[in-house]
Amino acid sequence: MNDKTFALKGICMYSKTQQVIEVMDGYVISADGICQGVYENIPKEFEGITVHDYTGKLIIPGLIDLHLHASQYPFRATGMDLELLEWLDTYTFPEESQYADIEYAKKAYSIFVNDFKNSPTTRACIFATIHKEATLLLMSLLEDTGMKTMVGKVNMDRNCPDYLKEESPEKSIEDTIEFINYARQNYKNTVPILTPRFIPTCSDDLMVSLGKLKEEYHLALHSHLSENKTEIDWVRNLCPDADSYTDAYERRGSFDQSGKTIMAHCVYLTKEEEDLLKRRNVFIAHCPDSNMNLASGIAPIRRYLKKGLNVGLGTDVAAGSFINLFHAMSSAIQSSKLYWRLVDQTDLPLTLEEVFYMGTKGGGAFFGNVGSFEKGFLMDAVILSDDNIQSSKTLTPKERLERIIYLGKDENVISKYVDGTRIEMNEFK
Repeated sequence: MNDKTFALKGICMYSKTQQVIEVMDGYVISADGICQGVYENIPKEFEGITVHDYTGKLIIPGLIDLHLHASQYPFRATGMDLELLEWLDTYTFPEESQYADIEYAKKAYSIFVNDFKNSPTTRACIFATIHKEATLLLMSLLEDTGMKTMVGKVNMDRNCPDYLKEESPEKSIEDTIEFINYARQNYKNTVPILTPRFIPTCSDDLMVSLGKLKEEYHLALHSHLSENKTEIDWVRNLCPDADSYTDAYERRGSFDQSGKTIMAHCVYLTKEEEDLLKRRNVFIAHCPDSNMNLASGIAPIRRYLKKGLNVGLGTDVAAGSFINLFHAMSSAIQSSKLYWRLVDQTDLPLTLEEVFYMGTKGGGAFFGNVGSFEKGFLMDAVILSDDNIQSSKTLTPKERLERIIYLGKDENVISKYVDGTRIEMNEFK
């Protein structure tokens, strides 16, 4: 019997649908890293397997962060009085330029990876910078954690400072191919993903070439879409051939039917853009904390869910202040209340069940059968203690989960497993 065959004993909670969180005080079974379901008692065929006893603790699927910037971690919670484009020029681009220095990159990424390892996240899609060597260093650090990540070397060859601009589309593609080949040969837990920053900083030649790489190398693609109204107007001027910002990505080959494209934000989509994203099976990374911090707007997530679009959550550090995805869940509920109250009274606020789904099974679908304890899903699990969140009341498991979502910190994560392997975490004092 291998180390990936075991049972976790505790209060197991997972999304079966967007509206239902299943709860059972019992055992979630892993067989060779594949979940076999949740049972009140260990089934006969699994008698004798190792049991990790977390009686009284909450056991949930690992959280999925579909959008964050590791390179921005050093200046999170800085410049939050600015809007997107000014914030990029003032803080983001100067910070990202420092990753040309591999020693700086090692220091900054080591801090990020250490904190990330101790968060409730088990899988993530991550922006790095344009710097190939620094991006591979980040991947090496992530590889050693055992967590599952997709990391991108950023592409940008226009409308950015000269100190951060790639010299040509051809050079950007050349560096990207070298990055892809090295990563595929040397890592198994972290894999490359194509990462054009967004259309304003990527020429048509570069975007078209990345679309071809996506098809040739069977890669996922990760970028930004419709985050800010000024940005949308900018794209309209840059891409007169396109009917919309989304259509500009479509015409340049960023989408296909594989469901392997993430577009972060999507605050201001038209009906036609929503239809296109649905046809192309694109995933939306909802980043409510970031959207509020940079005054970008409020994405109509209720409408997207009703329409059947793929929606997950992103922390979007550093425009988002917290790497803990529980904060993104609570922010998603809060921002949806503002949308309902101030914009459209027919779009009811998001529920606890829905944001939990988005942060687990909804976003997890980008990685395959991930984000649930249903049979056949990969065995990603997080064990939570709420001993530090005291109450004079006797709370239901769902109430305990809600309080962790609103009040919890990394210290509430006492253990986690990815693909059936236990992740070594720091002990909090």
